[in-house]
Amino acid sequence: MALHRRSFGLAAAGIAANRFLASPALAQGGVSGTLVLYTSQLEPDAAQTVEAFRARHPGVTVEWIRAGTGQIMTRLRAEIAAGQPRPDVLLLADSLTFEGLRAEGRLRPSPEVQLGGTPAAQIDAARGYFATKLITTGIVHHTRAPFVPKTWTDLLDARARNQVAMPSPAVSGAAAIHVTALVQNPALGWSYVEKLVAQGVQARGGNGPVMQAVAGAERAFGIAIDYLPIREAAKGAPVRFVFPEDGVSAITEPAAILSTTRNAPAAIAFLDFLLSREGQQLASRQGFLPIDPEVAPPAGFPDPKSIRIMPLDAARAAAEQAEILRRFATLISG
Repeated sequence: MALHRRSFGLAAAGIAANRFLASPALAQGGVSGTLVLYTSQLEPDAAQTVEAFRARHPGVTVEWIRAGTGQIMTRLRAEIAAGQPRPDVLLLADSLTFEGLRAEGRLRPSPEVQLGGTPAAQIDAARGYFATKLITTGIVHHTRAPFVPKTWTDLLDARARNQVAMPSPAVSGAAAIHVTALVQNPALGWSYVEKLVAQGVQARGGNGPVMQAVAGAERAFGIAIDYLPIREAAKGAPVRFVFPEDGVSAITEPAAILSTTRNAPAAIAFLDFLLSREGQQLASRQGFLPIDPEVAPPAGFPDPKSIRIMPLDAARAAAEQAEILRRFATLISG
């Protein structure tokens, strides 16, 4: 996937850009200047987010680059190696990426950020990065599946043998988080993962191929992120999504300010916006569960308070991820 680059406001030379000229005098609270954002948001969502932020802070010029988390990190690593990291703010898929950056001293602790309605369980105690939404992983099933699963262990039912697809954790960050959450869950652990593999679960790249396998009745069940099947069901696809009673895993699309930021006030204002009621309502309109449970979810989602999230020790997960991926790959190939 190609990197997408956009600039809102005054454009840097050589950047294909839309230009929205604004006087710094219009900035709210004196926030002005250039803000550089690297994000893994879908391009339309990133554009909407930047536009909405600039409506609140018209004195800030936002230059943004959009790509997958892996591509963004490759670019950032090259910039760090050259001694010229560009972004002020990162808005990427999962907490493990930020745990790695924090361990390297690359994140700016930001206690000034206004947390809005973020639940205490989702707040990073060191205020190094900030969850902005919930993208959960649960179970999708075909409407003609032999039964409707309610828990993760239901996928071990004999009727589900060779009927379950999942994304590869080597490809999907959400899948990597999911396997890690299962492993850390004392009621499931590696024993459950091993049984699931023995049951014939098939790893199929990303979440898209899993959706295709279930919607096409090639598999009756899938392990997938929530918004894909919920959106497709609304369009008439023969699929339904289940939030298992024993919990879902979740990525939280965190945002963080780099320690090398050149515009901390604008970066803080951007994070404030993401976590504000307005920013959370925007996330909901984009089809995602807001991190603030008081904000109404998108159509097709249950009340966020009814969704049980499996705990995840992000620091432990970051330290163990390579071994977890290696062990899972060995299981699935053997």
